[in-house]
Amino acid sequence: MTDQFAEMPTDWHRALAIVAHPDDLEYGASAAVATWIDGGRSCVYLLASVGEAGIDTMPPAEAGPLREREQWASAAAVGVTAVEFLGHRDGVIEYGTGLRRDFAAAIRRHRPELVLTLNHHDTWAGGAFWNTPDHRAVGRAALDAVADAGNRWIFPELVEDGLLPWDGVRYVAVAGSPHATHAVDASDGLDRAVKSLLAHRTYIEALTKEDPESYCRNFLEGNMAAVAERFGGRPGVSFELFRR
Repeated sequence: MTDQFAEMPTDWHRALAIVAHPDDLEYGASAAVATWIDGGRSCVYLLASVGEAGIDTMPPAEAGPLREREQWASAAAVGVTAVEFLGHRDGVIEYGTGLRRDFAAAIRRHRPELVLTLNHHDTWAGGAFWNTPDHRAVGRAALDAVADAGNRWIFPELVEDGLLPWDGVRYVAVAGSPHATHAVDASDGLDRAVKSLLAHRTYIEALTKEDPESYCRNFLEGNMAAVAERFGGRPGVSFELFRR
C-alpha cells in the first residue's frame, strides 16, 4: 500500500453492490455511488438480509419490514433504483457454497463490471474494532462469487436456470477496508450521502442520542476528511481494489 490513494478506475459502466445489511453502504460508500451515478454509471444494491436483528428495542418481525423500507428510501437518495434482498437471517449469515451461489447468480443476472462490497477483514482500520461475522462472511463470499460467476462448471444448475456465466467483472472494490488503496473524489455526493444515511432514521435513533442529521453529517464528513489526507486534500471515499 502506497502512502497516497490512487484514483479509482473509471473504465466501467455497471456496478453491483453486495452487502449484508441495510445501512452498510450508507456508512461510507454511498457518496461514491452518487458520484458514479452522476457520471452516467448504474448500480444495483443486493442485500443478504433485511437487518431485522439490528434494533435492540424492536422485535425482528417488526424491524425487518421497516428496515427494508428505509433501505429503499436510502437507495433513492443517491439515485439507485434497484434493490434486492436475499432473505438470509440477520446476524448469523454463514459463509459457504449457498451464499456464494446466491451472489454468483446475482452477478450473472446483472453482469456488472465492478462489484462493490464491505470490509471482509477481521478488523476495521487501526485494528481496534472487531468486524462482525455477517460482514466478514458476505465480503468474502462476494469476492469468491466473482470467479464463481464466470465458471460454468461451478453451480451448473445456474446455467440450467438460464443464468449463463459472466466473466466480465473487472474490479472488486471493498469499502471500509483497513487496507484501502484507491479513492473517489466524492465531495459532490456528500449531501446526498447524508440524506441516504439519514433515511435509516429508526436504526440511527436507536443507536445514538445525538441529533440524527448531525450524527450522519459528522460521521460522513469525518470519514471523507480522513481520506483527503491521503488523496491530495480532496474529500473522498476509499476502497481496497482488486483487479481481475
